[in-house]
Amino acid sequence: MTRAEVGQILRFGVVGVTVAALYVLLYAGLKTVMVQPVANAVAFLIAVAVQYVGQTVLTFRRPLGVPAQIGRFIAMISAGLVMSAILTGAVGPVLGLADWVAAAAVTVILPVQNYLFMKLWVYSAKEATA
Repeated sequence: MTRAEVGQILRFGVVGVTVAALYVLLYAGLKTVMVQPVANAVAFLIAVAVQYVGQTVLTFRRPLGVPAQIGRFIAMISAGLVMSAILTGAVGPVLGLADWVAAAAVTVILPVQNYLFMKLWVYSAKEATA
């Protein structure tokens, strides 16, 4: 692994942890002034927007306004939601895992899945010039 790859992975982690903390803070604050589903949705959408900007500019150093790239990023986020639902709603219960164990698995698996999606597809070099 090259120094540049290590740097990219570290930047990915910093952006990810920052976005996760932002989501928690937003959700906690918004839940005091709106109903839970709305607070969750608003916090989630803001966190996703911040994640797109952070991963695009800081981690992968690509331009922001590439419509195809934005579409791939949204598809990746959707795949993460599906994976989370599968792990917590199907795999965890079938294996008899406690909810917190299934949720912990999500926090390990999704960052790896997202990094691979971003590296190999969302910010692929051939698309960066489009």
